[in-house]
Amino acid sequence: MTQLIHTTINCTTGEVTERPLTAEEIADNERVDAEIQAREAELAEIAQAKEEAKASAEAKLAALGLTPEEIAALR
Repeated sequence: MTQLIHTTINCTTGEVTERPLTAEEIADNERVDAEIQAREAELAEIAQAKEEAKASAEAKLAALGLTPEEIAALR
């Protein structure tokens, strides 16, 4: 198993300090990663819904007799 390391760099002195992450820090990182993945999935679903709504609206406008150019002008 790869050991996760926390690195601190003091910009004034150039001193570099490294230490293994604690179990609490690892758990916190995993929680944050899970939250990020959930949010990205949510945003992807929202984008997909918007694309579907746009396609539906354009199809309805076309059914009313608007040309592709007229539909594009409405954007």
